[in-house]
Amino acid sequence: MAEQKKEQASGATVRIQYYRSYIAAPKKHKQIVNSLGLTKLNQIVERPDNQATRGFVNQVPHLLRIIE
Repeated sequence: MAEQKKEQASGATVRIQYYRSYIAAPKKHKQIVNSLGLTKLNQIVERPDNQATRGFVNQVPHLLRIIE
């Protein structure tokens, strides 16, 4: 719990790039990509750097990448 509060307080963000199409991917993968706010290929968004966001990216590593 304390770690989550520190992450939110520090304002740490992670940049996520949508680099491969989800056309032939399962419906759940499409929902994950859309829930992160990604709509176009090669789009980059910034999201809070927490376990939930990292978990989303880890579920579809063939579609998304984290840009350091």
